Amino acid sequence: MGILSWIVFGLVVGIIAKLLMPGRDPGGFIVTILLGIAGALLGGFIGRAMGFYGPSQGAGWLMSIVGAIVLLLLYRLIARRRV
Repeated sequence: MGILSWIVFGLVVGIIAKLLMPGRDPGGFIVTILLGIAGALLGGFIGRAMGFYGPSQGAGWLMSIVGAIVLLLLYRLIARRRV
């Protein structure tokens, strides 16, 4: 159940990250949300592994949003170079 809850949590965080990073994304809304999910999983995992927070702490939201924003930013930079 842990991974499934991180995916649902990542969906919400992906939407928040998209709202915090306005602008046109090369992949569209669905790709942006999927990158948000991956960023939330990555940010949450790194935050817990480094001991920044434990389970059920509010810092998990912040680290997940930061992870999602970083992945969205990287995707925008890579996608622009291709075009």
